[in-house]
Amino acid sequence: MTPQIEIQIIAVIVAAACALPGTFLVLRKMSMMSDSITHTILLGIVLAFFVTHDLSSPLLIVGAALMGVVTVWLTELLSRTRLLAEDAAIGVVFPLLFSIAIILITRYAGSVHLDTDSVLLGELAFAPFERMVVGGVDIGAKAIYTTGILLVINLTAITFLFKELKISAFDPMLAAVLGFSPALVHYGLMTLVSLTAVGAFQAVGSVLVVAFMIGPPVTAYLLTDDLKNMLIISGVTGAVNGILGYQAAAFFDVSIAGSMAVVTGIVFLGVFTFSPGRGLISSLLKRRNQKIEFAKAAMLFHLLNHEDSPEEPSEAGVDTVQTHLHWSCEFTGKIIKLLARDGYIEILNGLIKLTDRGRTNGINHYNALFSR
Repeated sequence: MTPQIEIQIIAVIVAAACALPGTFLVLRKMSMMSDSITHTILLGIVLAFFVTHDLSSPLLIVGAALMGVVTVWLTELLSRTRLLAEDAAIGVVFPLLFSIAIILITRYAGSVHLDTDSVLLGELAFAPFERMVVGGVDIGAKAIYTTGILLVINLTAITFLFKELKISAFDPMLAAVLGFSPALVHYGLMTLVSLTAVGAFQAVGSVLVVAFMIGPPVTAYLLTDDLKNMLIISGVTGAVNGILGYQAAAFFDVSIAGSMAVVTGIVFLGVFTFSPGRGLISSLLKRRNQKIEFAKAAMLFHLLNHEDSPEEPSEAGVDTVQTHLHWSCEFTGKIIKLLARDGYIEILNGLIKLTDRGRTNGINHYNALFSR
């Protein structure tokens, strides 16, 4: 297997592994928590290293995961005081813990290979150089297996706790009534996020972990309302972003991680703009149509109110309607044309007259509005 193929496999696995817990972060409106955790776990790694003095020790992963949970706990502790919003609490806790880690590295671990730049940015190009050798046989890049285990853990946890995660994400009160512990589910999810972050950033860096953890889920959120479909679309989108990002990096000879993050952003912007249900263009068209429908109903109401006022026939004049409704001449003419096209009105001697169809439609709109 060539290094190029291995790099893309690692990217696909990491993208899928990050997208799964990231979906629940997006639904819980905790997207920025992923950025906080992916940085503060460095302090957990440093503290665990001071205990073990071994960069390959599994206790480093335990320390990082625990620090992720501590980050969430401190953030919620501050936000519960109601003196700080959650985003402000993140802005306090995240720089504090991350800065402590940087200070400890520069002061006490300067001769140890704990490179903050590689932690932040990562370098997928180096991943194939660290091999997995079993019984003297090279079976591929080590990152394929470590991130693969991470993906299996996330899949297993979300599969078995899907109901609990779903209910806790959408209705914590209902979860408590049904006997679930929303706090336990919450901190379990945060532990999963921490494990994912520490397991992935060695290969891809924390910046790309955040991109994969949030980018594909928010993209899927714009495409579906079904949670299972959202999880599937998130994983597939992340995998495609990883492959396209690598191809772009190879073509332009730029950073692989940076290219993948850029592609993730571009794909999101494309879906954000053109999504048929929640995209920007779709939303603008819906608002435009709603404005036109409201204007048509308003004109029908106006004509109904003055239809039985023979002493004021001018109230149904084109110019009078425009003045009373405070519309521009162009917009008034557009609404009149649409109503005439639909057979709701007709113009006789400069006056707007309701047809039977228009009168019925106006009355139906009126009854529907005031019966609510």
